[in-house]
Amino acid sequence: MNGIDKITARIETDAVADAARIAGEVKTQCETIRAEGEKKAQEGYWEKVRQGVAAAEDRVQRLAKTADMEARKSVLSFKQGIVADAFDKAEARLNAMEGDEYVSFLAALAVRASVTGTEELVLSAADKAAYGPKVVERANAALKKAGRTGSLTLSDQEGGFARGLVCRQGSVSVNCTVEALMAQAREDMASDVAAELFA
Repeated sequence: MNGIDKITARIETDAVADAARIAGEVKTQCETIRAEGEKKAQEGYWEKVRQGVAAAEDRVQRLAKTADMEARKSVLSFKQGIVADAFDKAEARLNAMEGDEYVSFLAALAVRASVTGTEELVLSAADKAAYGPKVVERANAALKKAGRTGSLTLSDQEGGFARGLVCRQGSVSVNCTVEALMAQAREDMASDVAAELFA
């Protein structure tokens, strides 16, 4: 082999070695880039999964809160209905009273509403005709028994209400009609009735 052939062979051998080395470096870089790409892709994938899970959990929590609020509203509405029904039944019971029981009820209302013991009692036309004198008599007896003045009188006027009475002296009136009593009871006792019903 002459000198040129040796140089050419040497250059060729070096070129092949350089090419192999460069190819190895390129292959290593490609593997590194591919590994980094896969790693970033995996990180992106799991980030999307985490975001999806967080969004799903948030939605579930919001739906649960909404459902809880709706359930509470339904329970509250149900309880309010039962309380209203309890008052309606009490009012129906008062409106159904007759005879001596009703006379005692009206007399007790008159005694409780009386301040001076000289007021006049206003009853509805039906109650005045059926019970008026008995109510006045029983109320006066109860006032006297309590050591108070018992000089209530039955008014010549009739009230435009169904049940109960109005205790009046001059321009001062105490409304003891069943309607007024029930309205006051609903306002004052609704929470107590609810507590008793749902204890």
